[in-house]
Amino acid sequence: MGAVTYPNVKVSEFISQKMVPLQVQADAKPLATDFKVTWTPTLVVLDYYGKEHHRSVGFLPPEELIPMLLLGMGKVDFDTEQFNAAIVHLDKLLVDYPQSAAAPEAVYLRGVSRFKVSHDPSLLKETYERLKADYPASEWVKRAQPYSLL
Repeated sequence: MGAVTYPNVKVSEFISQKMVPLQVQADAKPLATDFKVTWTPTLVVLDYYGKEHHRSVGFLPPEELIPMLLLGMGKVDFDTEQFNAAIVHLDKLLVDYPQSAAAPEAVYLRGVSRFKVSHDPSLLKETYERLKADYPASEWVKRAQPYSLL
């Protein structure tokens, strides 16, 4: 990724403005062991306290790295019950990268976050309908399928 993805201007600007990057060799102890890095590249999205919320293993081209990082940021917010902040990150991902591999999970987490804020179950059904329409082959359609009954 050092030859293709990281030098990309959009990627480098996103990382420098939104992340605190730390590059660690795969055999660097204790970090590689602590974070179970067994293959490179492994990207781990942590919260302020160093708790992992998202990871990606393997090469990502520039057009997939930013959405993966936005998903990770949204998951940090989601896991820490900052649902409005999660919605903001996930909306950004879905507006700017709707065809990315991260988009279906973002739709799912955005829908659940919206429900957590409003307690309106129709938002869960809306999430299922959007996943079914926009990402029919995604595993997230299956995960959201119970919401079709609402």
